[in-house]
Amino acid sequence: MSNSSTSETEVQHSHFVIYKPFGVLSQFKNNKTRKKRLLSDLHDFPENTMAIGRLDVDSEGLLFLTTDGKVSAVLRGKLKIEKEYLVQVDGIITQDAIEKMELGVEIGIKGTKYQTIPCQAKLANAPGYLSERGRAIRDERHGPTSWATITLTEGKFRQVRKMTAAVGFPTLRLIRIRIGDTHLENRAIGSVEEVEWFKV
Repeated sequence: MSNSSTSETEVQHSHFVIYKPFGVLSQFKNNKTRKKRLLSDLHDFPENTMAIGRLDVDSEGLLFLTTDGKVSAVLRGKLKIEKEYLVQVDGIITQDAIEKMELGVEIGIKGTKYQTIPCQAKLANAPGYLSERGRAIRDERHGPTSWATITLTEGKFRQVRKMTAAVGFPTLRLIRIRIGDTHLENRAIGSVEEVEWFKV
């Protein structure tokens, strides 16, 4: 178990890296009447465990968890940690669309217009380690798809999905493949790793 205490009276906290599957809420309680899988279905986490940032229910990939609210605040705050996403989009994404996202695009956040800050974006292929999603994306007869990576230091609500839609290529599948120096590769879907500290 991770130990961030410096004296016997301090609380000993735990930190986890998980591979959140598609269809799992990034929370421990379901406030809706409709049943959804929760993080607590993946592992017996300690009391007061919280997600550091979130992935929406339709997104997959790396998620940090901690029992220490101070750690959560630091990692979500001024460190500007890079988060890299692999996205499968509807259609064959163009270099022009990639460059527009890199420069910043206008998206809507809670009813107001927001200009995303410059980021890194690249054309990509699906890596060999990526597992099939629990539910099929769609039938190939509906047209081609393609892949890109987007690396951000900000994290607005559904930002990556809104960015690809803004340049004409809606996101079909989204996987967070890196947070700082922590990578998704060699992790199994639904896996939970307890760590001493996060590699950021």
